[in-house]
Parts: sequence; structure tokens; C-alpha cells
Amino acid sequence: MSSERVRRILVAGIGNAWMRDDGFGGQVARRLDQLELPDGVAVMDVGTGGLDLAYEVMRGYEALVMLDVSRQGGEPGTLYVMEAEEESIDGKIEDGEVINPHGMDPQTVLRFVKSIGAWPGKVVVIACEPEAVEEMGWGLTDTVQGAVQRAVDLVVETIGELRTDAAYQPAE
Repeated sequence: MSSERVRRILVAGIGNAWMRDDGFGGQVARRLDQLELPDGVAVMDVGTGGLDLAYEVMRGYEALVMLDVSRQGGEPGTLYVMEAEEESIDGKIEDGEVINPHGMDPQTVLRFVKSIGAWPGKVVVIACEPEAVEEMGWGLTDTVQGAVQRAVDLVVETIGELRTDAAYQPAE
């Protein structure tokens, strides 16, 4: 019997399925939801409901994996893995500052989570370079659709890493 403790990991698909490639995160989340994932791993497709994601994170997770699109300047379909460091996120929300609960991008979700002291131990963003997110339309472009299974595999690999103690050690 393994003595490794179960780590609670939340995988969240983010994006608007009506804006073509912006539906990438949800598509990957739905694919992951069909897999047998380890104990302690929860998957949710939050769409544009960033406040729902923030409230779920407040339940206490050791790690959060966010799936989204991100324009980084690469070829469409390129996958990026980025770690969000708590220190790099401004956790101040000024009095009177309005946060739109339906327009919470990952950065805003992380600001909110930090501001209430609910930051998970690790935050990893797995993002795809989009081809089309400006115009309304249903369905991913072929290029981004082609990256979905690679992203699923990458998430499964990332979950494996996040279940180890080594993932939470400070970098040397």
C-alpha cells in the first residue's frame, strides 16, 4: 500500500465556446472528464464563470490547473505550460473596484483567490495559441482541435507531477 497522500487537484477549462478557439479549455476539460483520473482530481468546465471557479478553489486544493487559450505569438495550436507564482499576482482589489463575475479571465480569478487568502499550493496554466477568437462562431479551428488530445495528455502528465511531493518544493 502506497503511503503517498492524496492531493486535491482541480483542473478547470476556461473560455467561451461561442468564440471559436476560446472553447479550447472546455473541450479539453470535457475530454478529461471521460477519463479515469486519480483520487482527489476534480475536473470542471467553468466556461466564462470565473466566479464559480474562484469559489471552487476556495474549497481548498493543493493545485489548480487552468486550461485556456493565450496569444503568446507562436503558431496556432502551440501548447504552453506556465506556472503562476503567487508573488506575481496583485492580490489587491480596491474598494469600489468592480469585478465582472462573467468576465473573469484567469488573471482576475487568481487576483480574487489571492485577495481572500485561498491560493492553492501550485497554479499551472496549460494554454493553446488560438487561431480564431475574435469572431463569434461554434467549434474550434482544425489547428486548435488538433491540439486538444496533446493537451489532454499534457494535463494527465501534469497531474502525475502534481501528485508528488517534489512538485511543491521550492526551486533551488
